[in-house]
Amino acid sequence: MSVEVKHLVKQYGQQYAVNNISFHLQKGQITGFLGPNGAGKSTTMKMITGYLMPDEGMVTINGIEVQRNPIDAKKMIGYLPETNALYYDMYVGEYLYFVAGIKGIKNKWQEIKKVIELTGLQVEKNKKIAQLSKGYKQRVGLAAALINSPEVLILDEPTSGLDPNQIVEIRNVIKQQGAEKTVLFSSHTLQEVTAICDRAIIINEGKIVADDTLQNLQHQKNDIATITISLREQHLQPQALQLPEVERVEIIAPGTFKLYTRQEQLVRKNLLAFALQENLNIIALQSEQQSLEEVFRKLTIGS
Repeated sequence: MSVEVKHLVKQYGQQYAVNNISFHLQKGQITGFLGPNGAGKSTTMKMITGYLMPDEGMVTINGIEVQRNPIDAKKMIGYLPETNALYYDMYVGEYLYFVAGIKGIKNKWQEIKKVIELTGLQVEKNKKIAQLSKGYKQRVGLAAALINSPEVLILDEPTSGLDPNQIVEIRNVIKQQGAEKTVLFSSHTLQEVTAICDRAIIINEGKIVADDTLQNLQHQKNDIATITISLREQHLQPQALQLPEVERVEIIAPGTFKLYTRQEQLVRKNLLAFALQENLNIIALQSEQQSLEEVFRKLTIGS
């Protein structure tokens, strides 16, 4: 099951909410969709699910064009919008029965029982939705998105309003679903994306500014890498490690130094050669990745 987004454009007056973006999603992959407020994430998700028509471009779900065949496409999609619209006067089970009926599910109560267990709603299943906490309301929305066992999941801020324990539980549900579905997952919490996603798409001002695996994003070639080296010989001074490719050396503790370089692999190789030549004993040698937060800031505000 694949999702193909081709040259999507959405314009409001003179402002582009989404400006000619394209990407491809595949089954068995959880993709994080990141961007600052107003970047175009929710607008893109609405166009993928057929809730909003693009001005230009197209979306296909397993070869079915969403804009031309919205009913057939939506049968394959489970969608949790950023604003989780629920009927507060309905009971949890009643609401899910209503959603199951709309989606044409035959064994309604069997499916309802399954998604209630999957999303951890057992304790609250006999309450009216209005009586639920924000976190449990979010779980009801997620259960509704999962009730037809969709092949594609579009989740816009699915853990919004959950407490830390609930976040972990819902993360596990999403990871489990991601093993067999195509998942696009939006979040403002970058640690969540790091925890559950294989890939990240970063959008800024309606344009995609990065699309890669998390590992590659955190090892961007043009950025300065840091290498920490610990030596048994604690008398060594920082200037001894000021190799030509090293831009700066910091002393962390006696015998432990942090080196800043744009040529990580070459510096690691030269450090090993230097230690061998000087008969030094390396206790530890490790490179540090950029955090996703650092990558995000550089791509969205240029700092």
